[in-house]
Amino acid sequence: MLLLHPALIFLGGLVVIVVGSEMVLRGASRIATLLRIRPIVIGLTVVSVGTSMPELGVGIAAAAEGRGVLAVGNIAGTNIFNILFILGLSAALRPLPLHRLSIRLDAPAMIATALALLIMAWDGMLSRGEGIFLLAAAVGYTIAVVHMSRHEPIAVRREFAEEYGSDGPKSLPEAALPQNRLGHGIWNGFLLLVGMAVTVLGAELLVSSAASIAKAYGVSDAFIGLTIVALGTSAPELATTLVATIKNDRDVAIGNLIGSGIYNVLAILGLTCVLSPGGVDVSRDILLIDLPLAAAVAVVCYPVFKSERLVSRREGIAFVSVYVAYFGSLLYLRH
Repeated sequence: MLLLHPALIFLGGLVVIVVGSEMVLRGASRIATLLRIRPIVIGLTVVSVGTSMPELGVGIAAAAEGRGVLAVGNIAGTNIFNILFILGLSAALRPLPLHRLSIRLDAPAMIATALALLIMAWDGMLSRGEGIFLLAAAVGYTIAVVHMSRHEPIAVRREFAEEYGSDGPKSLPEAALPQNRLGHGIWNGFLLLVGMAVTVLGAELLVSSAASIAKAYGVSDAFIGLTIVALGTSAPELATTLVATIKNDRDVAIGNLIGSGIYNVLAILGLTCVLSPGGVDVSRDILLIDLPLAAAVAVVCYPVFKSERLVSRREGIAFVSVYVAYFGSLLYLRH
């Protein structure tokens, strides 16, 4: 029997995850559109959670295999990569204007989330009770997004329609509306369920192969989670943001990027803790280095975002440089 190399299984799992998360993203967004949910709310909630499906799949798979350290490392590594590298690269290519909602709600929520996670993890363990608290905070954040997004600009609505498509009820003839809405809803609901199943399958392949790689090369689950798994599961956010930067249509994409970081901790890690009866372990390295760095990045973002409501090229280059230095330290000091 021919056995595939773990690296090939890892890449295959990553491809399956990306395909599955795209199905979840499309299905959930279009269901929300059919329900006449506001575009900016979809962008900051449904789309954010949809692009976080790889992290959710990895979290569930890692928890089921007793590798909670990999799940926490993945969340920490992904959030650091999203802000320092993806957002920084976007600003380095073209100065990045920010939506008012990102400054008024997302940045403070990102700071509060990062600090809360650091405090809860200080004892080296995230319990099921703390997971329930994180999930409750995710609900509170979603309610706040809905409340504060009532005055979204027309430009943002137009950008969402161009970026994610809109085949909602307003585009349908009035007589055909009920039947077509039901048919579209059933199809997109099926797409959503299949996408979730595909994502979990891909995550199983990713986690098992990552564990094999860690064992073969004598590195820790935390290191694997912070590096190749984190970079791999950030593929949807990286692709979305780079395409949006090239098209110069970035309000929704950047809101999604920041929102994904918040939901990664509140919803994804929260659900992972709830599904882990014995709690999720946090390694000492992650506790002393990566979680404080994620919190520091979130704190630094607020004055950067608030200054002239944009991230300049210079600030973007600084963000990317910090990430390169951080990633280099992972490779040379912590492998």
